Amino acid sequence: MAEEKGTLSIHTENIFPIIKKFLYSDHEIFLRELVSNAVDASQKLKKLASFGECKEEVGDLKVTVALDENAKTITISDNGIGMTADEIKKYINQIAFSGATEFLEKYKDKGEDKQIIGHFGLGFYSAFMVASKVEIVTKSFREGTEAARWICDGSTEFEISAADKTTRGTDIILHVAEDSKEFLDKYRLQNILDKYCKFLPVQIEFDAKVVNNPNPIWTKQPSELKDEDYINFYKELYPFTEDPLFWIHLNVDYPFNLTGILYFPKLKGEFEVQKK
Repeated sequence: MAEEKGTLSIHTENIFPIIKKFLYSDHEIFLRELVSNAVDASQKLKKLASFGECKEEVGDLKVTVALDENAKTITISDNGIGMTADEIKKYINQIAFSGATEFLEKYKDKGEDKQIIGHFGLGFYSAFMVASKVEIVTKSFREGTEAARWICDGSTEFEISAADKTTRGTDIILHVAEDSKEFLDKYRLQNILDKYCKFLPVQIEFDAKVVNNPNPIWTKQPSELKDEDYINFYKELYPFTEDPLFWIHLNVDYPFNLTGILYFPKLKGEFEVQKK
């Protein structure tokens, strides 16, 4: 692959200051967005495999978040669908284009899949809220395609070149900016993952540990569960509280789809109201 340089297809060169300062009020959501994209890439691969379009073994799908304090980088990796150089140009360089939108349109006649909900679009560009440079190293699941590297320093200029990645999937490497060094802290990242990614449907690893529950009990049928399952799940959410008085397992499909567990906690004379 010949190295290529180009200009991002956006309407204004002020897009990055807008993203960094105004699009999101809280910069920590960059991690939520990038992990969600990695989960989407994994879900898409699973869907394509069910259609017989993935020739290799899918294996165990997972998302890994890695922190390198010395290099000042945060890397979000998946072994999902991956991208070719042409797909990078299409889905990354054209900011407004939604990869998942096209994916759903292409496969809508093969059944609805509520799991495919994200899109690369502006969610990916939230990376520039905390990074002075972003790299993508990716290899498509499709046979005969070579890996590609995309680099952008937050200007409208980018570079695409060949990469030596041999495994399917995508690595997003954030070179953290000086004004965002707070995110080069293991406990800060752990808290963000706990806050936003606790129940995403693909295994997420950070600091050599699985940090989420991909199969929470509300995804199961009440007939599969015992009282202790409901109590243990409540303790997972609120580890220092008494057992709940009772609970209701919600599974509604009309007039809208809703699944969940509604807990009724024990309240003492003095209590604090928590927003959860």
